[in-house]
Amino acid sequence: MARRVLALTSGRIAVALLAVVALLAVLGPLLAPQDPLATSDNTLAGVSATHWLGTDYLGRDVLSRLLDGSRVSVLGSLEVALTALGVGAIPGILSVYFGRVFEWITLRLVDTLVALPFLLFAVAVIALLGNGLTQAMIVTGVLVSPLFYRVARAATLAVARSPYVEAAIISGASVGWVVRRHVWVKVLPPIAVAFAQTIGTGFVIVSSLTFLGIGVQPPAPTWGGLLASDLGYLSHRPWAPLAPALLIMVTVWAGNLLADAIRDVSGEAGRALVDARDARTALPAPDRTGGV
Repeated sequence: MARRVLALTSGRIAVALLAVVALLAVLGPLLAPQDPLATSDNTLAGVSATHWLGTDYLGRDVLSRLLDGSRVSVLGSLEVALTALGVGAIPGILSVYFGRVFEWITLRLVDTLVALPFLLFAVAVIALLGNGLTQAMIVTGVLVSPLFYRVARAATLAVARSPYVEAAIISGASVGWVVRRHVWVKVLPPIAVAFAQTIGTGFVIVSSLTFLGIGVQPPAPTWGGLLASDLGYLSHRPWAPLAPALLIMVTVWAGNLLADAIRDVSGEAGRALVDARDARTALPAPDRTGGV
């Protein structure tokens, strides 16, 4: 799938942009030209050779804070996506095979999570557990997990009704073997699409929470926090919010663009190839029929 995604222009652009964002997350604090927490008397300064993006209301270098805040923003979005993937996809697959009781319980839990507003719930959890980004992102990931549950369940139901899967089960294949051999290859493309979309959603969520001062202890820099502080001094530096807002917008757009590219390469032609391969290898080998 990776090669087919990179064969598309949209896929290459998305991967390149996300790679740049990932590099900022890894190397951003090292590339910061100045101490992002150091204050000075040179407040609200404009662009100069010393301060490429000026300074904020406390005289801190904006470029250094932008680079240093990349890690928190990227890690927060990944925490949301990975939590949603683990909490949603696995129960979604197992709900097809673990009987009516497990199916009913997971469906009711998903309906409950959908009804909860993630922002208010995250604020409530932070009030109970303390102001930390990790707990806020884990809670938000749980609330986003119904997307993965529904995608994984729908793809698994389609595979479970296929003749070659029914033939494998009749021949004695275990549920674990069927999931590994037939279900996962069909569930992976839509889950990859959902994961790419959730990365973009995670950036929006992280930026929204840090914009409100939730999840991060001041004076730690974040893209959302920089955007919030810059909006308070528009009369002095009207161009200041452009840098953090542009980074957030480009990252979200790249995540959605990657999701579109994955969706394009996992279309009818790709599904036909997978179906043909599964039909040829539907029956398990004798040593694979026992155990999960």
